[in-house]
Formats: sequence, structure tokens, C-alpha cells
Amino acid sequence: MNFFKLRKLKKEIVPSILRGEVGVFPTDTIYGIVGCALDKKAVERIYQIKKRNAIKPLIILVSSRNDLKTFGIKINRKQKKFLKQVWPGKVSVVVDCENENFFYLHRGTRSLAFRVPKDRWLRNFLKSSGPLVAPSANPEGEKPARTKDEAKYYFGNQVDFYIDFGKLENEPSIIVKLFDNGEYQILR
Repeated sequence: MNFFKLRKLKKEIVPSILRGEVGVFPTDTIYGIVGCALDKKAVERIYQIKKRNAIKPLIILVSSRNDLKTFGIKINRKQKKFLKQVWPGKVSVVVDCENENFFYLHRGTRSLAFRVPKDRWLRNFLKSSGPLVAPSANPEGEKPARTKDEAKYYFGNQVDFYIDFGKLENEPSIIVKLFDNGEYQILR
């Protein structure tokens, strides 16, 4: 991503996200339907648009491991060692989150999934936008959108914006559960 396109994207989209708008946006893996992770109304709107099972938490994109503190999550030395191996990268990591303020995100599971994207432009974007929920851009049970047009077919005018990065051929992220002892379990 060139510097000028990133600057324009930040200037146009970050204010929309901070106002609580949601849209289709390219992630480091596939197109996602994104909104501010700290905005409960935006998160609930994404659940409605996707027709997502209300008890399934969403993946949250963050700019760095330090952003986990925003959610009251403390990472121990063993967990840090693991995260250094997989972040930035296409690995979403599920960690415990006991904070009831984030019930709207963890949906009673008391855990949240985070990813620090490998793409530098996206990490820079996240520094401005803050953490974003970013589930795949598709209704529950359908194939993830690989293009802006496929996403528009799914969502039409239900979202506030679409960002076109051409066809994305990546697979969704790997999801792993990270335990306090540094061990992990691959969930997807």
C-alpha cells in the first residue's frame, strides 16, 4: 500500500469508524466487516448484518500486543514468548477475558480472539482507528467475500462503506487458544 493511499484511507475511514459506522474492509487475510471494538452499538450492528450466532465472539484486530491492555488482559512471560513467535501474522489468538465490561464482545465465553496483522499498512491504520472487530465479510454459513462486489452482493446498503483492494485470495486466519502456561490448542 503506498503512503498516499494509506493517508487518504485513514482520513476518510477512521472518522467513520470512530463515529460508530461499519463497513467492508480488507484485512491481512480476507475482507472483513469491521467496526470499532470499543463501540457496543457497532459490534451489535455487525452481528445483525452478518446474521451471526449471538454467542460466537468476533476476532479483534489490534496494532500491537500492548493493545490487549485496553481490554484488561494481562499476558504473562510464557504467553508473551508465544505471541512474539506468531505476531504480527495470520494467527488469531484466544485469551481469557474476565472483564464484564466486554461481555458484548466475549458473549459470556470469557475469552476474546485477537490478531496483530502482518501487513504494516494495516497495523498503522489500527494505530489511528483503534481495535477493530473484523469477522469475515459474509452472512453466517456463506463463503467469505473475496471481492468488494461479492461483499456488496451480501450486504448491499446495510453497511456504511466499502473499501476495494481487488480480489483477496487468502485463507481466514488460524485460530489458537493460548493458555497461561504458554501451551496452545489450534481451534481452526
